[in-house]
Amino acid sequence: MIHFERTKLANGLTVIVHRDKTTPMVAIDICYNVGSRDEHPDRTGFAHLFEHLMFGGSKHIPSYDEPLQKAGGDNNAFTSNDLTNYYLTLPKNNIETGFWLESDRMLELAFSKSSLDVQRNVVIEEFKQRNLNQPYGDVWALLRQLAYKVHPYQWPTIGREISHIEKATMQQVKDFFYAHYAPDNAVLVVAGDVDFDKVLTLANRWFGHIPNRAVKQRAIPQEPEQTEIREQSVVRDVPNDTIYMAYHMADRLDPMYYATDLISDVLSNGNSSRMYQNLVQKGKLFTELDAYLSGDNDPGLFVVSGKPSNGISLETARKAIERELDRMKQERVTEYELEKVKNKVEANIEYSEMNYLNKAMNLATNEILQDAGLINSQVDFYRSVTTTQIQEVAQHLFRHANCSVLNYIAKKSEHVES
Repeated sequence: MIHFERTKLANGLTVIVHRDKTTPMVAIDICYNVGSRDEHPDRTGFAHLFEHLMFGGSKHIPSYDEPLQKAGGDNNAFTSNDLTNYYLTLPKNNIETGFWLESDRMLELAFSKSSLDVQRNVVIEEFKQRNLNQPYGDVWALLRQLAYKVHPYQWPTIGREISHIEKATMQQVKDFFYAHYAPDNAVLVVAGDVDFDKVLTLANRWFGHIPNRAVKQRAIPQEPEQTEIREQSVVRDVPNDTIYMAYHMADRLDPMYYATDLISDVLSNGNSSRMYQNLVQKGKLFTELDAYLSGDNDPGLFVVSGKPSNGISLETARKAIERELDRMKQERVTEYELEKVKNKVEANIEYSEMNYLNKAMNLATNEILQDAGLINSQVDFYRSVTTTQIQEVAQHLFRHANCSVLNYIAKKSEHVES
């Protein structure tokens, strides 16, 4: 059980404190309720751009990293479809340095042309490196666009295309900042050997003066049910053919999310999993095969991806995968199989909760999702899943009409049927 205390400042900032007496360090996590799904379809990549801009100087602090390093601290950030998370760690005695740095960039960024130009170029190069110059780099862009037609999950966090960032104006950047980066759209989590009252005093001192920006509630268009199978084939200069099969699944708060996650583990978690045993080791149909969740807050994707062995066509590979998925629909998993994957999940959760920074991040992201207290319910949610539920979810999930197939074909590959 992870104990924490929570309050809300007058300006809407949620403050959560978890006391961990085992470390002399403190983690400060600021999670903003903004991700790529909050972007305009013609101006994508802005949330990711801000992940970089937030380190490019704020109103009173030209350099974020330098004072933090002098205080013995470290930091990083990540952007997802649903949120943007900034975190730092530093010695407990220097905790106020973290509050000073984070509050100033929540108040206002420097918004200098030089900073925007520098970070814009960094993001553009990252886009090229990640999407254009790396084998299989455009898979998620293609797969999301194929699976989603309405919901903004249809583009990846780095953006739909480079031009959206290239053409971003200073006014557009400012508008995006003031619409989303605000105390009433953020969660502040402090984890370490800290006192709640002291943290609250610091939070009021450094964040209390930042104005509430009346952030609007999200109005995200929901994806309609997919009614027929979708398929796309592309040819790329990559080493191997690969198949990707994406199925629409439940949102993060749906109880069936946990059953779906366990299905992915039954299919592909470890050398004893079904797909590895049947299609890689025994069948020799694949050299790599995996099943995983996109992990989004809104209804996301269950993806099966695999690289067929030499001489195995993508059609043969797809039929083999479908046989394994059909088996999940027709037969209940054994109690042994289910217990095995539940034990792995529980061990992973408990291991992650040993780290004070992980606890801070998990408290923050769960609070953004719905409630930080969900951190203490994860194991119970997984434990409550039954073999019957696994079968029912598989029957709903693995329907042809619910599937989007991406055939990623290697140039000059020979498609010889085995």
